[in-house]
Amino acid sequence: MMGTTTPGEERLIALLAEAARGPRRDGLFALWLVVRAAEGALPPAPVSGRNHRRRLQALASRLATLALPAPLQRALVAARQHLEPATPAAAAQVLVQLVAPARDVLGPEAGEAVAAAARAARAHL
Repeated sequence: MMGTTTPGEERLIALLAEAARGPRRDGLFALWLVVRAAEGALPPAPVSGRNHRRRLQALASRLATLALPAPLQRALVAARQHLEPATPAAAAQVLVQLVAPARDVLGPEAGEAVAAAARAARAHL
């Protein structure tokens, strides 16, 4: 997956480009970071274990600096923790669990983008 974007990522990037500065944009950015980390654990070309750990460390420090709505912050912190094993099953589960918070906090378009990423992840299982 290195160097390519997935359809779910592309949707989130488009939403991010349209969003004005503020909590919604920060939320979309944080969601994109988590989706990217999750998709990095998926076949056909998962990132190495070392790179995955580095991504998760960078993700934790970046999430701490963003002003996010509480429900989304809780969901993203939990997702980061669930990505620790770096398995495709864990990544797929994280994406499925992020659909509802993304939809509730950031809108139906963000929820659908994460749902598309979740469907693609399940196809890799």
